[in-house]
Amino acid sequence: MTIDVLAFATSPRRHGNSETLLDWVLAAMEEEGAAVEKIVVAKADIRPCRGCNLCETLNRCVQRDDMDYLYDRIVAADCIVVAAPIYCMGLPAQAKALVDRAQVFRSRKYVLHLPVVPPERKGKRAGVFLATAGQTWDYVFDAAIPSVKCFFHVIDVRNRDIRYLMVNGVDEKGAIERHPTAKSDARALAGEVVGHLREAGVA
Repeated sequence: MTIDVLAFATSPRRHGNSETLLDWVLAAMEEEGAAVEKIVVAKADIRPCRGCNLCETLNRCVQRDDMDYLYDRIVAADCIVVAAPIYCMGLPAQAKALVDRAQVFRSRKYVLHLPVVPPERKGKRAGVFLATAGQTWDYVFDAAIPSVKCFFHVIDVRNRDIRYLMVNGVDEKGAIERHPTAKSDARALAGEVVGHLREAGVA
């Protein structure tokens, strides 16, 4: 069985620092035998959550857009990767729209009391948050992490199964290429996540 990886590049800027970091991780995962699908969120039709709460009765979103496909892929994937730059100390709008639309899973889990993933897959999923920031402050990622943890929680990825790689001090496009450890850290993280999933019996 092949490990199924679904990745979201959420920057509005193509091939910037966060997407480069993501590409390094995904390339290393593919080398380990994983199957990878990358979604460029800025090119996808993912509309903002309307806050209508109809998902609490319908068990689906009333909006018809690319989330129709992505809801099923999020459930099917063994590993979900979210890569984002830090904008104004938090997630960019594109990433936040994705997180907010996961309200469907919150409704399914806590209001309708339905499973998000089958019981036999509990504890056999991983989440990865990759982030880049221009500022060098050690707290520059602090506001983004709770939103991402909430996203992973409602899609049934446990805290213990979430991994993080956050690189600050990379502002202009291409700066991450000059970072002394980012690429090797990305490859090491990919190997760790694939190994973790294999130990869990995914492949």
